[in-house]
Amino acid sequence: MTCNVGGVERPIRIVIGIVLLGIGAFTGLPVEAIAALLVVGTIALVTGAIGYCPLWMLLGLNTCPTAPSQKR
Repeated sequence: MTCNVGGVERPIRIVIGIVLLGIGAFTGLPVEAIAALLVVGTIALVTGAIGYCPLWMLLGLNTCPTAPSQKR
């Protein structure tokens, strides 16, 4: 897998994932809403942690900085 999530987006995804998981775990929402929050939170957290998002690949998006060129 190549990096396609980077820069500021990675920590934002991680924070959003943690917040959504916390809301899903500690609120008295209906079961369907809790399930949706847990699924979306997990996806955000995992894609932020590994730096790869399959949806970004399908859409052709890439926010990961390119590697600096090596000078000889």
